[in-house]
Amino acid sequence: MKIAVVILNWNGKPLLEQFLPSVVAFSEEATIYVADNASTDDSITFIKQNFPSIKTIRNSENGGYAKGYNDALRHVEEDIYCLLNSDVEVTENWLKPILSEFDLHPDTAIIQPKILDYKNKDYFEYAGAAGGFIDKYGYPFCRGRVFDSIEKDEQQYQEKADIFWASGACFFIRKSVFETLNGFDESFFAHMEEIDMCWRAFNLDYKCVYLGTSTVYHVGGATLQNTNPKKTYLNFRNSLFTLTKNAPENLFSLVLTRLILDGIACIKFLVGFKFSHILSVLKAHFSYYKNIAHLLQKRRKLTQKSNYFQTKSIIWDYFILGKKSL
Repeated sequence: MKIAVVILNWNGKPLLEQFLPSVVAFSEEATIYVADNASTDDSITFIKQNFPSIKTIRNSENGGYAKGYNDALRHVEEDIYCLLNSDVEVTENWLKPILSEFDLHPDTAIIQPKILDYKNKDYFEYAGAAGGFIDKYGYPFCRGRVFDSIEKDEQQYQEKADIFWASGACFFIRKSVFETLNGFDESFFAHMEEIDMCWRAFNLDYKCVYLGTSTVYHVGGATLQNTNPKKTYLNFRNSLFTLTKNAPENLFSLVLTRLILDGIACIKFLVGFKFSHILSVLKAHFSYYKNIAHLLQKRRKLTQKSNYFQTKSIIWDYFILGKKSL
């Protein structure tokens, strides 16, 4: 079984300088690719001069995470894809548990390793932590991180576990499954496209697992920080996209409830004087309503399955009941 580590890059030479050495040093089992999203810096020249063993793929445009990987992976023939953010430091033997899981368990389609914070290595990282879940209304959360409550890694999530979604920061998937799912939904551009893919995989009975015996360290926010209003816009909009495409019956009531909950989020932003984020939420909803006919058309072509959510409302659990972890 052959594996490809594919790193998507856009004007990210400083990140490549910092993080490629660990990938090259500890990924002897893999063929390493850098898929370049039409960078205007000298990323490709840097790679060719310093890492001649790395294969480069040049995309014709910056289509974001979703289109960038869809375009690049057409040129990758390995059986397993590892989609790795350019701001991730990998560790020795990180690929061995992954390959073993894929080899021994043919029903495993998607895998996420343990993702710790590069800047605070004793703690889980926000984007993925120890594997993701979703509530009834489409809000994602993770073991090891619920909203802004982030747990210290004390080996509490060391065992293999079934999860609902795997983080796009370090996302392993069988090539055959990626192709069956027709890749990422390019209308997302960036953020939550991996959750949409995992939800579509779940609806087709594919298995997604977390392996705590493989560890990586993620900077997080190196390309778009959590404080950036554009990220707020993409997260709120793409969450609604995902919910509309993949949730089962009673879609109208789910979206209506989301409208109310997102309104409450705006009140929270108002209290924190984050006025640009309120505008981002409003723009996200306008974009959603503009695209709803297209989303419903996609929905009719997909399978929906019930029992997708870990809890009815993570907002109620966290803010009302005070549950800070799973």
